[in-house]
Amino acid sequence: MTRALRMAAVAAAAVLSLAGCGSSETPAESGDTGTTEISGDITVFAAASLTESFTQLGKDFEAAHPGVKVAFNFAGSSALAQQINEGAPADVFASAAPKNMDQVTETGSVTAGPVTFVTNTLEIAVPAGNPAKVAGLEDFAKADLKIALCAEQVPCGAASKKVFEAAGITPAPDTLEQDVKAVLSKVSLGEVDAALVYKTDVQAAGDKVEGIEFPEADKAVNEYPIAVCAKAPNPEGAQAFVDYVLSEEGKAVLTEAGFGAP
Repeated sequence: MTRALRMAAVAAAAVLSLAGCGSSETPAESGDTGTTEISGDITVFAAASLTESFTQLGKDFEAAHPGVKVAFNFAGSSALAQQINEGAPADVFASAAPKNMDQVTETGSVTAGPVTFVTNTLEIAVPAGNPAKVAGLEDFAKADLKIALCAEQVPCGAASKKVFEAAGITPAPDTLEQDVKAVLSKVSLGEVDAALVYKTDVQAAGDKVEGIEFPEADKAVNEYPIAVCAKAPNPEGAQAFVDYVLSEEGKAVLTEAGFGAP
């Protein structure tokens, strides 16, 4: 069976009889068959750190379902949760932390149990060549270095707070950004000497930045939940996309991007 046919079979096997909304607790298996045709547009609200991997998953899903269009809104998970609670027409929400998924389940914007599909950890990011000679997490307390961090209300900022507390370090950031890609941009442009981002973002940046691992990263492992939104304009397509993310093909894309298993 070709990859395209496998993907089509995976997506078509989604559970489509939705009493409310939410994601399937059991991922669709490759090779399953189904008769429901997926059509229309699917709007996915996803954490900024999922940009590269979900963009690829969207292309693969569209290839398996000609005529279907997957549109993405990538941003900080806290901002996305607020937008959904305010009525934004989202089909799927993929958050970088359970806290932000809880914000939409508590209001009824998601009414079935979300599924954790990947994990992620932080890594120090420095410009190529590491001109400031940053060696570890303790350097984030140095006032003479330019430091970028995520704002505390977004998942990468909450995780950063945890690792600094675990290390007994008080950071001295020069800028607080609303999502991890904004932080990464500061590093790749050489506007800061160091930052904390996810290891997947360091990998995605290629040779523009260098990553430095640190032991306290294990104290703040981010779990990423995904679910279909209660008022999804395209619930059948949304469920099919969620099941594709949870499929073996979806897992392969996410693993290649550097995400860990839940």
